[in-house]
Amino acid sequence: MEERSTPFAEFDNNILTQRRDLLPTWIKVFLWIFLIGGTVSAILLMTGSLLTHTSLSLYGMKADHPYSMTGLLICFLFLFKGIVAYGLWFEQKWAPQAAIADAIIGIAICLIMMVIIPFTIPTISFTLRLELIPLYFYLKKMQSIKATWETCRNESVSQLDDVD
Repeated sequence: MEERSTPFAEFDNNILTQRRDLLPTWIKVFLWIFLIGGTVSAILLMTGSLLTHTSLSLYGMKADHPYSMTGLLICFLFLFKGIVAYGLWFEQKWAPQAAIADAIIGIAICLIMMVIIPFTIPTISFTLRLELIPLYFYLKKMQSIKATWETCRNESVSQLDDVD
C-alpha cells in the first residue's frame, strides 16, 4: 500500500523528541531532579537573607546557610545543574557540552572532597563519594551522544527543507 503525503507530514516526524530519545531513562529522571533543584536554589538565593537555617549538601560539601561561601558554591552548582538539565530536556545544541563540563566539575569536586580535604582539614573525615559512579557513566554517555546530538537537529531541518 502506498503512503500518502499530506500537508501535515512534516509534523508527523516528531522532530522535538529525536534528541531527547538519545538520553537513557536514568538521566531523564536526574534531569527532573536537577530542574527542581535549580529552581529551589534560585529561590534560596533570592530569599536567603530571610532564612535562619537551611541545610544544603552536594558532593560532600555541607552548608547551613545559602549566603556562606560553601552555601553559595552549592547553590551555584545546583543552578548550573538546573541550566544543564533545562538544555538537555529542551534539546539545546549546547547541552551535551555543558553536561560534559557538569560531569567533569562534579567528578573533580568529589575527588577533592574525598582525597584532599580530609587530609588538610582535621574536622572532616575521609568518606567514599559514591556520586562518582553515576557521574562517570553520565560523562561517558554525554561524550558518546555529543556528535549524534549535534547532527540530529541538522538532519531534521534538512528533511524539512526537502519537503518545501
